[in-house]
Amino acid sequence: MIAQWHGQGGDPHYLGYFDCFNRGLFYEAHDVLEQLWLQDRHGPNGAFYKGLIQLAGAFVHLQKNRLRPAAALFKLADANFQKYPPQHERLDLRAVIDLIARWIYDMEMSGFKTNPLTPTNQPQISPPT
Repeated sequence: MIAQWHGQGGDPHYLGYFDCFNRGLFYEAHDVLEQLWLQDRHGPNGAFYKGLIQLAGAFVHLQKNRLRPAAALFKLADANFQKYPPQHERLDLRAVIDLIARWIYDMEMSGFKTNPLTPTNQPQISPPT
C-alpha cells in the first residue's frame, strides 16, 4: 500500500494514508499510518497522526453501522487536530475539521438512527500539497 509513494516528496506512510482513505479503505488507512505514529507518538506530530488514525477509525465504525462509536472517534480526532495550525504537514487541517463537523452533525440530526456513509456519500480529503 505504500510502495508507490516512495520518492513522491513525502513519507510513504503519510501519503499512503490519504490514498487508502480516499478509496474508502479506512481500516487500511489506519493501518498504514500507524507505523508513522508509533515512531512519533510522543513527538511533535504524535497527536496529529493519532487524529488521522482516529478519523479513519471513525469511518470504520460507520462501515459497521456503529454510529455512536464513530461520533466518539470523530470528537477525539477533532480534539487532537485543534492542537495544530489550520495548515499542518501540507494538509488543509481546517477542511478536515470541517469534514468532521459535517459528519457529526448529520449523525446527530438523525438522532443516530441514519448512517450518513453510503456508496454515494464517501468522504474525501485533499492530499497534502
